Amino acid sequence: MIRWIMLFCASLLSVNIYAKKYIIGAQNLAYFPHYDFASTADKGVAWSVLEAFSDASGHEFIYVSLPIRRLQLELVKGNVDFVYPDNSGWYNSTTTSKDKHFSSPLTHAMTGTIVKKENVGKGIGAIKHLAMPLGFTPVNWQMRINNQSTKIIWVNTIQQGMDLLHQGRVDALDLEYFVSQHSSSLYFEKDVFTLDMTLPHNEIPFSLSTLYHSDVIAELNDFISSNPELIDSIKLKYGVMDFEKLTQQLLNEQGLQIEEVWQ
Repeated sequence: MIRWIMLFCASLLSVNIYAKKYIIGAQNLAYFPHYDFASTADKGVAWSVLEAFSDASGHEFIYVSLPIRRLQLELVKGNVDFVYPDNSGWYNSTTTSKDKHFSSPLTHAMTGTIVKKENVGKGIGAIKHLAMPLGFTPVNWQMRINNQSTKIIWVNTIQQGMDLLHQGRVDALDLEYFVSQHSSSLYFEKDVFTLDMTLPHNEIPFSLSTLYHSDVIAELNDFISSNPELIDSIKLKYGVMDFEKLTQQLLNEQGLQIEEVWQ
């Protein structure tokens, strides 16, 4: 009996030796249901996945909300251990993807051109003024910005962008679909906005990144790959569906064929 207790205590000790406390720097943007790390309650999909991983691994995560343009700088300084969200295809002037370690996606975002439903299908030429959260990069719009066909209106919050769109002061808002639906349901009538499938949009993986803790990234990747049903249940809880299913839903709603989708 004593020997069994000693072995049990030793196993607990071995787990605690490797369990550590880490700081995750996150965008200080209310991007719910994907994330809202400034929230004192439910912080969204990414937080739920990371907390499930925390329970399984013993690692403790402290979440710090920071301006988008400061995240990578704080990572280099060592003031945060990880950054979320991140993506190996994103550019910033502070770090490079080859120096960082990226996790498997915690979730996928459907980022695109949000318009009023009655304005769906009017074409890209109708987008003269496009609202975009400060710190984001207008990759799909750069050519039109350069030739002055579209002007970017920078906004500090999602709500500010949605207000401008609702008032008709901009023609569209560059935003993630599920974020737009959540935000609009809080302040406007139901289903007033949608993502126009004939305008620029992309599926974007949201990953956790680090410069120095590749071992934790490897643990997280193993956790995600080993628990697909858990990850799916978390996404289902927040109403986040996969790209193919959402694409078909929007095509049906907008009466479009697949060949009419923006490429």
